[in-house]
Amino acid sequence: MNKDPYDILGVKKDATDDEIKKAYRRLSKEFHPDLNKDKKDAVEKFKEINTAYEILGDKQKRAQYDQFGSAAFGGGHGDGGGFGGFDFSGFQGAGGGFADIFESFFGGSTGGQPRQRNYRGQDLEVRLTIDFIEAIFGANKVIAVNKDRGCETCDGKGIEKGSRIITCDECRGTGSVRSVRNTILGQIQSNSTCQKCHGEGQIPEKPCGSCRGSGVNRSSENITIKIPAGVSDGTTLRLSGKGGAGMKGHTAGDLYVQIRVKSSSEFQRKGDDIYTEKTIHVLQAILGDEVELETVHGPVKLEIPPGTQPNQSFRIKGSGAPKLNSSQKGDHYVSIRLEIPKKLMNTEEEHYKELAKLAKLSTKSKDKSFFSKLFS
Repeated sequence: MNKDPYDILGVKKDATDDEIKKAYRRLSKEFHPDLNKDKKDAVEKFKEINTAYEILGDKQKRAQYDQFGSAAFGGGHGDGGGFGGFDFSGFQGAGGGFADIFESFFGGSTGGQPRQRNYRGQDLEVRLTIDFIEAIFGANKVIAVNKDRGCETCDGKGIEKGSRIITCDECRGTGSVRSVRNTILGQIQSNSTCQKCHGEGQIPEKPCGSCRGSGVNRSSENITIKIPAGVSDGTTLRLSGKGGAGMKGHTAGDLYVQIRVKSSSEFQRKGDDIYTEKTIHVLQAILGDEVELETVHGPVKLEIPPGTQPNQSFRIKGSGAPKLNSSQKGDHYVSIRLEIPKKLMNTEEEHYKELAKLAKLSTKSKDKSFFSKLFS
């Protein structure tokens, strides 16, 4: 069918079965040859209407037309015939379009070229847990990875020593085999990848008995992983060529290492910044002082200004975590906590009372608290 059956019946492509049937009945009466003897084109028009309805009135044929167009019926259907001896059911749901049809014809390539097998080694992924400080400064870690390794017996070539590579007798060295298939376009000669040599055109005269011709064996290998300074939890490191060995000496895959960092009881990290708390005596907050503070880079002196308030934060620039792949560092933020004495010695209590008098502290409370007694 060269004309669109939807246009012939005058319906939309999303028309229901009832709408198609009504359109067909109306047009078949309108152009019936017995009722239109004076119209020369009535016979041809009537044939077109019947052919269009034969396609759209059948759910399977309609689906085939929607997917493949007039090619689904050999390019013509005016005689009301069938499918030309070809069954399209194998193409249903293939993803649509002639790319999939040609893939079926030519073994996966519209150019007719054989598809080469990928011998690259397998990519692997492992998880590695490290300490908080190791993430800050970096470390070298050794892990055992079970993976494909090059066969030591045949040096990864897949052939017995003393043997040689010969031309594949299945494809005669072409890497592909030809076959003839009946399709909607007639008989088509197609190429498909040779299953014996996997498209290489060559095979071992005698495959290696250790690796069975694959060139690889499964075993464990200790791999040293260099953890960069400043790595954070969830970072994935890629080690090129450290994955599974490629078959028959081809390129090895990559190893992906997912980093997990243990938490610290002393430090909290947010990005490249480090956060801690420092508890000082209430008098240090009032009068000011210099205190020692632990950072990931070691102890530093922190100046506490007079009048420091609870939860007040101070920044120590450049004392945080190193920025990954950079010489810069984050900052260290410390939050001040105040220590209030729970019990005072006699001399201390006297001093606090004197300070209270100097500060003229008083209370309107009627109870006999410390200050009510002090100023009564």
